[in-house]
Amino acid sequence: MKIEDTTSLLAILDDDKSVQSALQDLIESAGISTLCFDSAEQFLDSGARHKAACLIADVRMQGMSGIELQARLKTERCLIPIIFITGRGDIPSAVNAMKEGASDFFTKPVDGTALLNSVERALQRDRANRQKATERAGLVARYKSLTPREREVLPLLASGLLNKQVAFELGITEYTVQLHRGHIMRKMEADSFATLVRMADKLSPNHQRRRQLQFVALPCG
Repeated sequence: MKIEDTTSLLAILDDDKSVQSALQDLIESAGISTLCFDSAEQFLDSGARHKAACLIADVRMQGMSGIELQARLKTERCLIPIIFITGRGDIPSAVNAMKEGASDFFTKPVDGTALLNSVERALQRDRANRQKATERAGLVARYKSLTPREREVLPLLASGLLNKQVAFELGITEYTVQLHRGHIMRKMEADSFATLVRMADKLSPNHQRRRQLQFVALPCG
């Protein structure tokens, strides 16, 4: 089986060299480059989480476990898809890992075809995550080009207030609000007011309008 995207990099994390080697042979037979690590600490120190499009990790390892690594990456808002490999005794942990956002999990011995299919799905998920991150970065950059006053006007407009209501709220004239609205539309590259409202919604961390917009962190990568 050949994976469609041959430019992706996959990280393998297992403290059993024989398992590590078998997984590497399987993944590379599908045309995917791999990096292997003996521990979660080694993986973190390498910086591979910023480059790899998918991580295959054992649940139980010496030192930091796969589950603890998942929690660490989640804290860092790193969205790399994780496929867990587990012994049958670790199935409850793997199920909990799925609830926390893991891409998939397999019990040893691993079915090669099923794993490759899972990797394909994980790579597609990573591409989608990176596309969203790129779009978010562009949106944030455009927002940062707004003046402080325009950043005050935007969430008020997006909340549904009329120009005259925004003017009253900020103590400025309605004409000034109209000018700010035009500048905001141009700088945000919004082709309609409805598009601008959707942009403002994406910039709000809890999908709530606020006088000063805040941003969620971008995924690593």
